[in-house]
Amino acid sequence: MRRIVAYAPAGVTTLGLGTFAAVFGRTSGAVDFDIALCTDRPGLVTADLGLTVEVGNGLELIDTADLVLILPSADYRTVPAPEVLTALRAAHLRGITLAANCTGVFLLAAAGVLDGLEATTHWQYADEFAKAYPAVRIRPEALYLDQGSIVTGAGATAGLDLYLHLIRREHGAALANEIARGLVTPPHREGGQGQYISAPVPADGDDHRLAETITWARAHLHASLTIEQLAARAVMSPRTFARRFKAATGATPHAWLLAQRLDLAEELLETTDLPIERIAHRVGYRTAAVFREQFALRRGIPPRDYRRTFAGPSAASR
Repeated sequence: MRRIVAYAPAGVTTLGLGTFAAVFGRTSGAVDFDIALCTDRPGLVTADLGLTVEVGNGLELIDTADLVLILPSADYRTVPAPEVLTALRAAHLRGITLAANCTGVFLLAAAGVLDGLEATTHWQYADEFAKAYPAVRIRPEALYLDQGSIVTGAGATAGLDLYLHLIRREHGAALANEIARGLVTPPHREGGQGQYISAPVPADGDDHRLAETITWARAHLHASLTIEQLAARAVMSPRTFARRFKAATGATPHAWLLAQRLDLAEELLETTDLPIERIAHRVGYRTAAVFREQFALRRGIPPRDYRRTFAGPSAASR
């Protein structure tokens, strides 16, 4: 996944353009992405804020891509041109990965490539999407859904989550983490959109202590952490801590810790030559056997095979 083409429809959102450029336009020592914009009518494309973008490439560029991104548009209710739908269907048949988030998912559905699959979009548009495309199983709570050659994401800044997931899937956690650090964003957010639908948790002293506890827990993943220990650090009862933790992160403390441990394990597998047994202890597992079981269950691949796929030569030999 190196050649990435983004389709910019009329009314393309400036946030969508910026997210695409910020994630894939960054130069990395490991991978330099070859990126380009295309549209159905090459020339000036007017974005949602009235800005114009010169897009000189037509739909033929889609044929050259490893990954095609359909950028969100404020004009998503406009009937898409037949040639756009044809180009997306043809790309799908050729095995090119198609990805879209927010209102861009409507275009994938219009092309028929989502029929019979699960998809997500911005929670505000989920009911409208479900009525327009009943053949697609909409899941408004998800930040992104990976169906292999088709990946959909939620609204607005969830485009970052979607793009970082694609990089993690194709190039490993180390590169995704490097890009996320440059963007000052988490490489992986726990939970789903549900945490953003209701009013956010008010900022108070409890939230400050909760944030400090989360930071502390990330630095102590090697330890056996219990909800009682974490609650005590946050000066809360376990029940209050669990409730406020899920409101802030979208995940239970147990699920969050499991995800953090496996994320760290991925990075250690890619970037170090530590034996599997040492990595297991570094991320909080008492035995390598339990670590291997959990890693394979959650990632779909044993740790050793993951290392061979994504690590450098010295680490891959361990």
